[in-house]
Order: sequence, then C-alpha cells, then structure tokens
Amino acid sequence: MAEVRFKAVIFDIGGVVVRSPFIAIARYEREHQIPENYLNCSIVARGSQGAWQKFERGELELFPFYEAFGKDLSDTVNGNIWYQAYCERKGVSCPRLPEDLHVNGRKLFGMMMRESSEYDPHIREAIRRIRAAGNHRIIALTNNFSRTPTTPIPPSELEFLGWQDGAVSNKLKSLFDDFCDSSALGTRKPEHRFYLLACERNGIKPNEAVFLDDIGLNLKAAKELGMETIQVPIGGTLAAVKTLEGKLGLVLTSGGKL
Repeated sequence: MAEVRFKAVIFDIGGVVVRSPFIAIARYEREHQIPENYLNCSIVARGSQGAWQKFERGELELFPFYEAFGKDLSDTVNGNIWYQAYCERKGVSCPRLPEDLHVNGRKLFGMMMRESSEYDPHIREAIRRIRAAGNHRIIALTNNFSRTPTTPIPPSELEFLGWQDGAVSNKLKSLFDDFCDSSALGTRKPEHRFYLLACERNGIKPNEAVFLDDIGLNLKAAKELGMETIQVPIGGTLAAVKTLEGKLGLVLTSGGKL
C-alpha cells in the first residue's frame, strides 16, 4: 500500500532534474589523464572552506571562483593523500598519482555547466504528473550559483557557460513551487540548516517529504533529519521515478501501473 504521509517531493537539480555535471568532470579527467574520480575527491575533501563550497554558498564571485577552483584541484600534495584514502575505502588498487596538475577552473566549470543544461525526461514527466495530481508541494533543493553577482557577468561569459537565461532559467524554476538555492540562502547540502530551511519555507516537517538526490552524503543528511530518500545514480532516473511512484501512490511514468 502506498504511503500517504508525504506532503512534498524535494528534488536535487544537477544529476536529477538535469544531466549530472559529474559526467563533464569524468570527461575532463580522461582528457587530461587524471585518475578516475580524483577531482571529485578533491572537491569533497576540501570541506566547507573549498572554493566549490564557498561558491555554492554565494561567498565567491564567478571570476575569483575560477582561479580558486583551479588552485584547489591542482593541489596534488593534498589531492594525492585524499585519493589514496578513497582507494583504500573502495578496496581498489591506487593508480599512478599525478606529480603536477594545472587544472583550468574556468574550462572545467564551463564543461560542467554546459553538460547540465539538458533536462532528464523521466524526472520532468514525473514532476508534471505530481503537479497535475495536486497533492504535493514540489520543491527544488540545490547547491547552486545563481546569487546576483556584484560585478555583472559579460554576455560572452554567460554564453560560454550556457547561462544566456541565467544560472537558473525561469523555465527551470517554473517546474517548482519553491526553488531553494544554496547561493541565495547562504547554506548548502549536506548542512542540516539548508534542509530545515526548505521545510520551514514550505510549511512541512522533514518526515513529510521525499527527497531525491544523486549524492550519498546529501541523502544521508536528509535521512538523519527524518526525510524519506531516493538515490538517483547516473543513468538511473527511470528506476528512481518508479520508486517514487510507490511512495506517492501516483503513476509517474508513461504506461506505468500501480
């Protein structure tokens, strides 16, 4: 029997509603002969004071971010330590590690933004059907970069990033009843405050929401607060939507049955 306690569905954006920027990171690693997942490890291991994390909280402007992001990811002294620990956790042999890296922060970020401009058809259809049923709030909870910058971004740079309609287009925002953006609210996943703020803004309790995200750390934090969680791996959006069907008691896929 479908659960009936849920009042809202909360969606991550990159990797759920749109294509994952991790696809672009993996491509950059292959093109520059960097070990697989090396850059992701460096981004995560920097913790709350990394350039990526500061940018997502709206603490860095775009061009300073490019420089700081490239500097963070070019740090092989720490990067190699973090990657060795990652390989140990995964139980895999560690490949030859880079002695010197010169990661271009602008190029990498541009690749990531252009990659994540395409909607996932299964998630978009699910959102459409949830809205049509009219029983649940539809909320975005995204680590994003859309805070209005102090210095305007030149049109050529917006085009480079695929941001001609802004870092978050009105078309994307229109899918949701509320769009909770880390750079606008000054807090990001997996900080508990971000999830709680989203719930407060929408008049719900954490245990009244289903949360979909592609990153385990973000899901873990949501689960700690009492949210129902669904992980969305790359290429796994259809399976995730089918799981959501069971949670909500709604047909969310074409030709689906309950």
